[in-house]
Amino acid sequence: MAQILAPSTQWQMRFTKSSRHASPITSNTWSSLLMKQNKKTSSAKFRVLAVKSDGSTINRLEGLLNLDITPFTDKIIAEYIWIGGTGIDVRSKSRTISKPVEHPSELPKWNYDGSSTGQAPGEDSEVILYPQAIFKDPFRGGNNILVICDAYTPAGEPIPTNKRHRAAEVFSNPRVIAEVPWFGIEQEYTLLQTNVNWPLGWPVGGYPGPQGPYYCSAGADKSFGRDISDAHYKACLFAGINISGTNGEVMPGQWEYQVGPSVGIEAGDHIWASRYILERITEQAGVVLSLDPKPIEGDWNGAGCHTNYSTKSMREDGGFEVIKKAILNLSLRHKEHISAYGEGNERRLTGKHETASINTFSWGVANRGCSIRVGRDTEKNGKGYLEDRRPASNMDPYVVTSLLAESTLLWEPTLEAEALAAQKLALKV
Repeated sequence: MAQILAPSTQWQMRFTKSSRHASPITSNTWSSLLMKQNKKTSSAKFRVLAVKSDGSTINRLEGLLNLDITPFTDKIIAEYIWIGGTGIDVRSKSRTISKPVEHPSELPKWNYDGSSTGQAPGEDSEVILYPQAIFKDPFRGGNNILVICDAYTPAGEPIPTNKRHRAAEVFSNPRVIAEVPWFGIEQEYTLLQTNVNWPLGWPVGGYPGPQGPYYCSAGADKSFGRDISDAHYKACLFAGINISGTNGEVMPGQWEYQVGPSVGIEAGDHIWASRYILERITEQAGVVLSLDPKPIEGDWNGAGCHTNYSTKSMREDGGFEVIKKAILNLSLRHKEHISAYGEGNERRLTGKHETASINTFSWGVANRGCSIRVGRDTEKNGKGYLEDRRPASNMDPYVVTSLLAESTLLWEPTLEAEALAAQKLALKV
């Protein structure tokens, strides 16, 4: 199992066996070292020195990484994050901001080389970043921030991979705003061993025992990657992401976390920020993050991104009838949703392993083998939410959430189509 922030051997210095305890070099220690060097001679070159401690190992790089610059400057580091050309890769770069900020509008726009991310031609490669959401930076700490951005041409047009712009249009519609759409997104992911593209904890080239003992499990022979999951959980809470839980999944080496309830466009911002943080943590742990919807073929569960959804009308008395009407609309737009629910989803939605067939729309109460699941409590209380189980783990949350709102709140089918769908689904609306 990978260890978070395990010090690299190239950054370690060994001491004699008599040393017992290690302590990182703090900012005070570095200041002391600099002062001692300056006292010796003004021309002396600064060298990285190890201070003798009671420990056997000292990590000087980690000491620098953990420096809190807040007492010494008002400046902060802003990590600008955007989605790359594949639509699933996250990119980022840093810049210094003169003072702490509270709202994205206080941050300057920036640019990047779109020809290097598959988002612009080389002869006209400048793409402009618009800051849209701010989170605290769990890696740098202090007042430093992570900034979720979307991308535009210099003329101000959203580039083709900018799905946030369209989602913001849907969520700013007065009819959608009035319904206060809530989303709870269940992000599944798989941890892979580096260089071998094989799940964490699995014998290289081999297989563990069959599924059954791994879901929500504990034990070295059943749970692989808990340190990564826990580190991610805490980092998201620190950042201000609305993460609501986490658990080990059915396939060994696979995990899930939940974000929500989030309102409107916020759901997409929080999922993308949480994915970025997870990429950074797995980077430090030396483990590869996979959002492939079916990373291992055969009798193994795939990875989805189940999306729980409700509107104000669904949550109020009589909401179950509103939910059934929404299900009718979703059934009539099944193909449109499937085409936007993630690459490679056909390998996952087979009708097996707690999925419905990709070709057939279905719904049911407490049925995890359906396209849309309604909970027992929702049926009992006559109000609540629905769960769309079709989205793949690599789906774009801006696309999925805005499409759900559009199909259930803005799109109106013909009465004939609605009647036929109701008959087919045995829905009395």
